[in-house]
Amino acid sequence: MAGAVVAHQGRVLLVRRRVPEGRLSWQFPAGKVEPGESFEQAAVRETKEEAGLDVVVVARLGERVHPITGRTVSYTACEVADGTACVANADEFAEIAWVTLAEIPWYIPYGLFEPVQRHLEAVLRP
Repeated sequence: MAGAVVAHQGRVLLVRRRVPEGRLSWQFPAGKVEPGESFEQAAVRETKEEAGLDVVVVARLGERVHPITGRTVSYTACEVADGTACVANADEFAEIAWVTLAEIPWYIPYGLFEPVQRHLEAVLRP
């Protein structure tokens, strides 16, 4: 799995699935890596498919086995290149949100992967 950590104007993009996966409801745009695709390319594609945004890769943040889904996820930091975030796949997603650093625990109460947390603290602090 590839996840995109999209920071823009002091907030990070989260998407809410229509059907939660256990306790996982809000998450970063994410999905399966297609054959011949890198984790970074998949993160860019998934952001476009889920939130309608064109993004560019800033850095790969690391990977882990997700504590809720049990899937290996590679996280990629991205920046907005073009577009306005919206629910681009209404069959799978209910809403999107641009969230401040202080609001993240309300959306993701079980905490973030430490390298993602450190990245967001660096780029979202005023």
